[in-house]
Amino acid sequence: MKPTNDEIRRINQVQRDFFSGLIHVFDPPLPEGVPERLEKIVASARINKGETVLDVGSGTGILIPLIRAYQPRTIFACDLSEAMLAHLRKQYPYAHAIAADVREISLPNDSIDVVIMNACYPNIVDKDSSIANISRMMKPNGRMVISHPMGKSFIDSLKEKSPFPLDDFPQRSEAQDLFEAYGFEIQDLIDEPMLYILVAVKKDRVERYHE
Repeated sequence: MKPTNDEIRRINQVQRDFFSGLIHVFDPPLPEGVPERLEKIVASARINKGETVLDVGSGTGILIPLIRAYQPRTIFACDLSEAMLAHLRKQYPYAHAIAADVREISLPNDSIDVVIMNACYPNIVDKDSSIANISRMMKPNGRMVISHPMGKSFIDSLKEKSPFPLDDFPQRSEAQDLFEAYGFEIQDLIDEPMLYILVAVKKDRVERYHE
């Protein structure tokens, strides 16, 4: 059952408060192997020079310099935590920070080439509205990457102590059922003990059943 708007706002506030107190956790040095896996995650988006990229759940901006290496025209960084984004703005002033739930981002239709949701998909409360909004903003043939550099088991290890609910990363069939309704096709799925990457591509033609 889809949560109510009040419940979504309540959980988002819990997450906002929680992550605002963990800024230091995301500072270097990162655990062994994580930088290399983050590079693989960003590479899977196949960012071309001059494209527009949206980093959802950007936190303090761990992916921003990796994205910038591909010379995109614009980088948007979205996060619930204004404290995280304040840290990001200091380090990466060239990124455009957006403090919002991804389901409420108001960028224009067909304006985004790549969306990366790294280490945040399980936290997203309203996945249907979020994917619908991403589809609206994304250009045809755009790429959506859902990932975690520590794999699905890392999320499992957090569930009991998390102050907010955490969902699993989707298997291929589950992802296809959810994303196909919003015009995406699953292109690739890596599900390894220490790495999860799902790449979905926006179809050329989308019948917007959910508008």
